[in-house]
Amino acid sequence: MGGFSLVELMLSLSLGMALSGVMLQGLMADGQNGARFSRLLRERAAQRRTLELVKHDLAQAHAVSTTPELEQHGCSLAGRTAVLHLSTAAGAITYSVGAAPSSIWRGRVLMRCGPAFGLDGLMTGGTQPINRVVIDGLAVKPTQWQACSPMVGLMSNEPIDLAGSSALGFSACLQVGTGLLGLRLEQVFKHNAGSLEQHMSQELVTQIVL
Repeated sequence: MGGFSLVELMLSLSLGMALSGVMLQGLMADGQNGARFSRLLRERAAQRRTLELVKHDLAQAHAVSTTPELEQHGCSLAGRTAVLHLSTAAGAITYSVGAAPSSIWRGRVLMRCGPAFGLDGLMTGGTQPINRVVIDGLAVKPTQWQACSPMVGLMSNEPIDLAGSSALGFSACLQVGTGLLGLRLEQVFKHNAGSLEQHMSQELVTQIVL
């Protein structure tokens, strides 16, 4: 009777196991890529929401300080760098970058000190300013702006790197003559393998009142 020898059976088993291993690795890689892409979408959305909040506050401001680090702030910055200081009808707003106020946050954070928002989404004036973390995981060594380029550095007037923030994970660059304000937000993430990846969002805001 014809049949398979032991050697043939062992070879078939080995090939089957090897093929199963390759397929399993492919599935695991697809799962990791899917998780990475999903996280990227979440973090991009968080960056967009952060920049929208800053733009909303800028729209309420009647003045933007060119020296935010020298202003009187409504909250203790605890060593953080004041990057933006806005004057609004509801009160002053300061955005600062530095160490997190507690260990629940990842790395460096962006904090907002200013009036709280009511249920109607509007700022409530005449109340004690609130200091809250807006976003965490800011890059410690972000991609540094070169003379605030390319967002506002192409114009004729020399832009101001507010508080020297071009070396921070959240930075602002102001052009006094045109009222252009460039915002940049850069975060860093650690993958399961231990490698680091940085993601950046930028925004150009016009018609800033000085």
